[in-house]
Amino acid sequence: MGPSVEQIRAAIVAKMETVDDIGRVHGFERYAREQKRFLELYKPELHDEIRGWFVRRVGTVGTSPALTRHSDLHRWRISGFMSLDDERQSEVAFDTLIEAMRAAFRTDETLNGLIGGMSDGRVNGLQLDESQPVSFAGVLCHSARLTLYTRTHA
Repeated sequence: MGPSVEQIRAAIVAKMETVDDIGRVHGFERYAREQKRFLELYKPELHDEIRGWFVRRVGTVGTSPALTRHSDLHRWRISGFMSLDDERQSEVAFDTLIEAMRAAFRTDETLNGLIGGMSDGRVNGLQLDESQPVSFAGVLCHSARLTLYTRTHA
């Protein structure tokens, strides 16, 4: 039996948390009724800015390459937000965080032996799909949407 979705999710979060100054990382998309509480979920304790991420599984495809073998390809969406500050060139800092995350996953493509790899057969590793400014809880922020594939075998 391969690893559970919860184990893979926890390993993804743990890998993200190895990146310096990553901010708050959540294993699922967080919500709150009050805007103040919502902002607290995405503000690290030592920062007075939004800097937070969440991980969501958005798809799974199962295959059986052999009669006694089963493979699952999970597609994960990683979304992140960071307060935009033009004077401090925050876009450059946000890009640096994204590239540090991509490097962290590139150096551990099996998540410490938990999964079989991070490829869907075309792309490998953490992929940046979109990066743009957005209004997040009423605050102008950088936003990124990334995709990660994890393959497991049972």
